[in-house]
Amino acid sequence: MTDEASDQAAPAAANEALRGAVIVGVIPDQSTRVLGEGARYAKLLGAPLVVVHVDVTRFVTYEDPDGYVHSAPIDLNIAAGEGDLVKVTDTATSFLAGHDLEWSVRQLVGDPAMAIKQLAEKLDAKLIVVGTRKRGLGESIREFFTGSVAARLAHRQHRSILVVPLGEPVADDEEIWPTA
Repeated sequence: MTDEASDQAAPAAANEALRGAVIVGVIPDQSTRVLGEGARYAKLLGAPLVVVHVDVTRFVTYEDPDGYVHSAPIDLNIAAGEGDLVKVTDTATSFLAGHDLEWSVRQLVGDPAMAIKQLAEKLDAKLIVVGTRKRGLGESIREFFTGSVAARLAHRQHRSILVVPLGEPVADDEEIWPTA
């Protein structure tokens, strides 16, 4: 494992070493099923795996010519998103231990779909792997207003996207939008 989690974009040499990677978008406390599928496809494709967490509590202020990204918090409570990267890194470390796979963790900032898209372009990624959201009224409303990360990625770039279902599937005759 290599740890490149401190910056939105690592220097060009580090990006070149990860050329053709499989990118897997992960959030804290998410099922390891998404990581597992990402690792499986990385191994099948003979590609490195890049585990990505996007800190939505920060935004990009500007990017230096060498690729270093400067960011600022949306909220003055800058510690709000710091623990998430630790959780994602710890989960990846324990889950991927013993797998014969080159992998690293990166933290991006801002809009998840746009941040993952930009990284995929820099790395010329072979595949992007993301999970679905948990069902619930709050998540349904959020997805209605912001759209799903997978759908936004599918419409904004050319790479294949693997969407890993999480939780129990909705029955064919069940309402997706809860009424109560």
